[in-house]
Amino acid sequence: MFEAFVVFFATLVAANLGPVTPTVAWTGGGLFALGCLLLCGLLRFRWAYVVGWALQGALIALGFVIPVMFFLGVLFAVLWVLALRVGAKADAVRAAAQ
Repeated sequence: MFEAFVVFFATLVAANLGPVTPTVAWTGGGLFALGCLLLCGLLRFRWAYVVGWALQGALIALGFVIPVMFFLGVLFAVLWVLALRVGAKADAVRAAAQ
């Protein structure tokens, strides 16, 4: 969910300072942030993880519009990988306990 906030703030920057028009920035940024929020509730499905990886790649690619997003995109991709690893370990411990 924090990633949606980062996308929102990046949209503010892109709308005011980026090379795209404010309409394009708000449309793209809004859809991206909405996708991040919706994906939080859909992670019970296997396909949502693939979409999550695609969103991470798109966030990194957003660095071509807002250069600081290269750093933030990689940071959130690392957090995504860590969350997946910790979640898998927690599931394994829970399955072993049952």
